[in-house]
Amino acid sequence: MVSAIVGVIGRPSSGKSTLINTICEHKVSIVSPTAQTTRNAIRGIYTDQRGQLVFVDTPGFHLSEQKLNTLLQETTLSHIKETDLVLYIIDPKREPKEEEEAIVSHLLKLKVPIVAAINKIDIATNKEVTKARIFLEKNFKTVLEISAAQDKGVDELLIELYKVSPTGPLMYPEDSYTDQPLEFRISEIIREKAINSVKEELPHAIYVEVIDMEYSEEQDSIWIRAVINVEKESQKGIVVGKGGEGIKKIRQASFKEIRRLFKQKNLHLDLRVKAHHKWRKKEHVLKRFI
Repeated sequence: MVSAIVGVIGRPSSGKSTLINTICEHKVSIVSPTAQTTRNAIRGIYTDQRGQLVFVDTPGFHLSEQKLNTLLQETTLSHIKETDLVLYIIDPKREPKEEEEAIVSHLLKLKVPIVAAINKIDIATNKEVTKARIFLEKNFKTVLEISAAQDKGVDELLIELYKVSPTGPLMYPEDSYTDQPLEFRISEIIREKAINSVKEELPHAIYVEVIDMEYSEEQDSIWIRAVINVEKESQKGIVVGKGGEGIKKIRQASFKEIRRLFKQKNLHLDLRVKAHHKWRKKEHVLKRFI
């Protein structure tokens, strides 16, 4: 039996989170068209008769000097160094340039097996896939083609990952699919619904905190109080929406998904929106959720 920690790396929006959700058959990482949605190293766990693969979904690798992006880069690279093997995901719809070269440079310094996968073959042209393959085959022995969104080539990818994994005991119970704390999972669900409800730069200005969770055995209920933080007072109105319609939709969408996490009959979700001035420039704030 094999047991391995698999570090997953790629540029923003390459499809890392979608792939892990597809493999684990559960919502492990939130997904959004907004680049750099993933801000933490999130673990998704897949177990079958061959053994256990623990996927570490890292933030999209983006070259930038902004404090948030710098911390995200550090998070990605530090977790990749602690894995048994690496899965490198590339989006063929974007031509390999400086960021892909930087990723390859970091990966070639590692002494672990590396499996490269060309994602989005369902929407990429043959020319785009060929160009990505030529780029990858210069440095990596194993290159596969997949569609995480349509679950194509994923079984073949798992075969390759198991093939290069070390032997060992299971790290988690067989029925586990993530090790994220409950409060973190709730905050990520709310953040996903919030960033998907707004446009342009605002998604990057949002972070969510679960302030309180109160259980009642008598009423078989749970109250969750959470805050959606933005950077400016003017952004609060965008999230809340006209007549409160924005926050209402975020709450309804969040409620539906959070409902699946609890056995309690009655779930109450209280959402507030607060302005936390320039939080992306405050390192003590960033380190609370990265």
